[in-house]
Amino acid sequence: MTKIEIGEQRPAHFQQYWPGQYDTFSHLEYACGIPSILFAITTLKENGKPNVNFSAWSSFGGDGRGYYAVMPGMLHHTHTYANIRRTGEFVINFLNPGYFDACSATIRANDDEADEIAAGSFTREDAATVACPRLQEAFLSLECTLEREVTLGDAAISSILIGRVRHIAADAGYANGIDGKYGESGFMLHIHAPKNLTTGEGQASAVAVCRIVRVNEGG
Repeated sequence: MTKIEIGEQRPAHFQQYWPGQYDTFSHLEYACGIPSILFAITTLKENGKPNVNFSAWSSFGGDGRGYYAVMPGMLHHTHTYANIRRTGEFVINFLNPGYFDACSATIRANDDEADEIAAGSFTREDAATVACPRLQEAFLSLECTLEREVTLGDAAISSILIGRVRHIAADAGYANGIDGKYGESGFMLHIHAPKNLTTGEGQASAVAVCRIVRVNEGG
């Protein structure tokens, strides 16, 4: 088996497609091409306007004492980072791939006065345990409080934010175990511009969905 080896030093043939690309993202992310779940983070701006952040690059887990959202690479210049630091609250909303364009619309409407829920044509829904809203269209929402922050690297341009999940809201149609959450109308996955490791080319991203290939009885 032939393997291509890539270290922490970016290979010279890895093309840059936009200024600052490799300051914002590690070249190893593009080299690995590991998919992650897409979701929308809702918070409140200082003026009370809702903020929506279309995001990925996170994992979810914990133990018997708590369930946590671990969000690396939260850039310090964003509204979302400032809002979470200020209020200590946020909601993670999982939407099916049909909402990709609506989520993308919130990226373009990101000034202080923008109601970003309205910009994406979403419906605002009150959360049960935090002040920031949920998205009614989400089939699963996680209400979180900020548990811990870990600043990444010497440049200090981003952090890992760890949120403790305090409450969830699940659409009744997506509450039956192995069901529609894992298919065309379920979780959408982000495939972030994987590189051709030989040529260094590659700027196309993709959205994917889960497909069940095996069910193990007994967990």
